Amino acid sequence: MVAGTHHVSDRRPNILFIMADDHAAHAVSAYGSRINETPHIDRIANEGMRLDNCFCTNSLCAPSRATILTGTYNHVNGVQTLSTEFDARQPALPGLLQEAGYQTAIVGKWHLGHGGVHDPRGFDHWTVLPDQGRYHNPVFIDMDGTQRVIPGYATDIITDLSIEWLSRRQADRPFFLMVHHKAPHRNWEPDAKHLDMYPGDLPVPDTFFDDYTGRSTAARAAKTRVADDLRLDDLKRLLPPGLTQDEQALWKYQTYIKDYLRCVASVDDNVGRLLDHLDEQGLAEDTIVVYTSDQGFFLGDHGWYDKRFMYEESLRMPFVIRYPREIPAGSVGEALATNVDFAQTFLDFAGAEAHPRMQGRSLRPLLRGERVADWRTSVYYRYWEHDDGIHHVWAHYGVRTERHKLVYYYADGLGLPGTSNQVFAPEWELFDLESDPWELRSVHDDPAYTDVRRELAAELARIQAEIGDKPHA
Repeated sequence: MVAGTHHVSDRRPNILFIMADDHAAHAVSAYGSRINETPHIDRIANEGMRLDNCFCTNSLCAPSRATILTGTYNHVNGVQTLSTEFDARQPALPGLLQEAGYQTAIVGKWHLGHGGVHDPRGFDHWTVLPDQGRYHNPVFIDMDGTQRVIPGYATDIITDLSIEWLSRRQADRPFFLMVHHKAPHRNWEPDAKHLDMYPGDLPVPDTFFDDYTGRSTAARAAKTRVADDLRLDDLKRLLPPGLTQDEQALWKYQTYIKDYLRCVASVDDNVGRLLDHLDEQGLAEDTIVVYTSDQGFFLGDHGWYDKRFMYEESLRMPFVIRYPREIPAGSVGEALATNVDFAQTFLDFAGAEAHPRMQGRSLRPLLRGERVADWRTSVYYRYWEHDDGIHHVWAHYGVRTERHKLVYYYADGLGLPGTSNQVFAPEWELFDLESDPWELRSVHDDPAYTDVRRELAAELARIQAEIGDKPHA
């Protein structure tokens, strides 16, 4: 944490929360990306703070969104997998801010179910995509239940609608606006403006040809390999003839990553549009601006695309935040943060009480550059999905500290592809992130880590008891 003093404003700030879908931190240049530039997202970091250790508690779209809205873990908010819909009647951030006098709105991806109790609540205005939504000529559902097709590209349209709402809001009341982009979610359809970006080959991750030696069976069982599992209809191109197996894998990677980054480029441009609007309206000083993603994503790391795992690339969320009245420009936060903290952080800034069932903690003192002596020293993760018929990622949970990570895979009916779905016994992984930052070798059974393993197991049990999550039987 960069230390320093900064004036704490007694004004109630506006809050602009911009969230992409599946945008990995290592595809943000503020985080040192080797493959792309994101100048407008970087502007938020340069004029505010970049969190270097912000993690999701479940690397899956709907569960992460439910956690962000409610400030609770998924066993509390009820959204554990993609097949469990969100009951929007439960206490959540938008409604609490609305009760505190904020104007509230959400535009873009909701992805928490539709109709009745699943529609957005606590918002004065909402217009959202059905399910995943379309990149081109998307359908939107308005809060009166009507559906409309809006010609154009989803990322631009979501920004257009957001600026439109900002322009007609009540100027004498603070606002909370959630701008939720579909991009860069699969299947990565760029717009015409960015279609010709990246004409040459991009760097290949050092772990692209990982053979998963030294890891659990779960790593080998997953069907998220770029080489084997990324479909040609996702890539929207025919495989060139005459390629070797490795050449096919690299061709798939280059095709995938370029379209992914082209979608990211559009998101970044539209972040710039929102920042420009705040400047033009004289709102920048009084507005908290956040850019984040609902989780991380594998960009060919370990040979994978997608997310779900507790490995770093999937677990880590980008999170940059600007609030000139309180957050020192160009600062970096290194404390362990999670998406469970977001709701209480915004309520703190708004001067509103958090709901008693919320399980996070306000990041506000950390964002001011203060050192908090009793801040958490570990974060908890749980991926609940069993076999969705596609990705084949074992259910698992674990704990991550500043240096180590302990993961328990409890399998639940999954096995290795091509083995008649033979079921394997639950397995553990332990990583030393200092000596092995790419998580290539589990040291769970290494006698030198006996004490570490024992301490992490105790910490895992402590957190599960504290938040009320039951261990797998």
